[in-house]
Amino acid sequence: MTGEGVRPARFRMNEDPESQGAAEFIRDRLYFATLRSKPKSTTNTHYFCTDDEFVYENFYADFGPLNLSLLYRYSCKLNKKLKSFTLTRKRIVHYTSFDQRKRSNAAVLIGGYAVIYLKKTPEEAYRSLISGSNASYLPFRDASFGTCSFSLTLLDCLQGIRKALQHGFFDFETFDVDEYEHYERVENGDLNWIVPGKFLAFSGPHPKTKVESGYPLHAPEAYFPYFRKHNVSTVVRLNKKIYDSKRFSDAGFNHYDLFFVDGSTPSDAITRRFLHICEGTDGALAVHCKAGLGRTGTLIGCYLMKHYRFTAGEAIAWIRICRPGSVIGPQQNFLEEKQAAMWLLGDSERSQKAKLEERAVSNLITSMDDLNLNSAHNGNMCRSPSSDHLQEVELTDGGLSLTQGDKLRALKSRRPPRPATTGALRLDEMKIHSRSTSHPLRLSMGAGQGLSSPLKSSRFPASSASAAAKRIGRSPSSSASNIRSSALTSRLAASLSDLYAADMEEERKTPYSPPPPPPPLCVSALPPPPWSRLLSVAMVTPLTLAARSTRSTTTVVRMALRRPLQ
Repeated sequence: MTGEGVRPARFRMNEDPESQGAAEFIRDRLYFATLRSKPKSTTNTHYFCTDDEFVYENFYADFGPLNLSLLYRYSCKLNKKLKSFTLTRKRIVHYTSFDQRKRSNAAVLIGGYAVIYLKKTPEEAYRSLISGSNASYLPFRDASFGTCSFSLTLLDCLQGIRKALQHGFFDFETFDVDEYEHYERVENGDLNWIVPGKFLAFSGPHPKTKVESGYPLHAPEAYFPYFRKHNVSTVVRLNKKIYDSKRFSDAGFNHYDLFFVDGSTPSDAITRRFLHICEGTDGALAVHCKAGLGRTGTLIGCYLMKHYRFTAGEAIAWIRICRPGSVIGPQQNFLEEKQAAMWLLGDSERSQKAKLEERAVSNLITSMDDLNLNSAHNGNMCRSPSSDHLQEVELTDGGLSLTQGDKLRALKSRRPPRPATTGALRLDEMKIHSRSTSHPLRLSMGAGQGLSSPLKSSRFPASSASAAAKRIGRSPSSSASNIRSSALTSRLAASLSDLYAADMEEERKTPYSPPPPPPPLCVSALPPPPWSRLLSVAMVTPLTLAARSTRSTTTVVRMALRRPLQ
């Protein structure tokens, strides 16, 4: 095996020894061979030839490469053979003759197919074509007589196809071959797309639609419907003035004149001007000279080299595949000489563009970081619509294009966490405090101590019992018991102290359980604030305590009266 997966096929073709060494593209399936005679297909091998089917229409001494529509038709033909049920078990051999012109065109067809459909690199396809006993291929030349000053190689053509495919200049899944073949005809406009949606090359219009010496001529108005349909906004004329440019401009098209002599090369000023027009134009450009071949192809080639990094050979090959006969004579050498300059210019502009984009992103991130909620400016921005407008204008003047959503998200992401002691009401603070019905309300009765929270348990100090006894002793019930004897008073106080001590001991033994959670907060009726509950407790507690003390005192008095005095 030679190269990367490429090897010459060593099988017998119709018992002809010269057929050995065919180039293999798909192992045991697809081959390309150069034969002196027409072979007959066998049960194992199918032969076909396209030399007389796909023919190049030359201008002068030029003979190829074949145009895009023929490459498409060949690809469809070969795909059909590879998918044919009757050819499933057969090797398919595309053969060509020893006619060097036909052989080179046939090699472009199968090599282009390998690049487009078999996903081979141009170099892999080329190595396959020159493998085995296959000789080298005759390079293509320009559409002129005389000595050829520039050789367009088979590899140039394959590389041009590959690069055009990479940049989306064509897609055979959507390619309209009938439209291509219709409009390339002189009687139908003589126009071809080089870069779809960007460059349309066509023959120069004339003042009047007519047929002159058998050659159809078209006035500017004949192109208006097609141009409008395909978003052509600008017309660039490279030849001398034949028609009035106002006929295009009055119809809404931009029109530019960049004249240089037919067959010559453009000056640097014209080249720069052309590139500037192309780079600043929205929509497609229709470019023409007299025939739409030499000068037109040359300037479009400069654009391909600058913006897509085509080599001069790749640019010439692709332009000729799209529009045969383009770029003639010294124009070929001009593109070759300008290749390095166009590459350098394109690389520089792409680098500057990348830096500007990077700088714009950096400025955007920096502006995001500069947003601070703690600043007075941002605080005013949140409160004042006019300040928000000023901030948006400032960001816009800084080269940024922030939407309202971008700014809101940036501001929200910069919000600091709220402290726990902000004084804001929490949900549990908005609920009513309640206690269980099984637990009495406990209040601290220590001297000098105010009311404590109803949620906290209280304990009485040792002196609290005697203090309470003294307060109760001043109640009306204690005064009545003093009528009988002073001893009764002391016994009553001692019994009351024992009662409170027992009550406190029982209270210590009873564990505290928190009150059950209140019912869910109802939005329609918000609860009163926490201090209202304390107020109600403060109002109710004295009455409740008085009633409770009265009942306890009465019980103790009755028990004391039943006991005999000692």
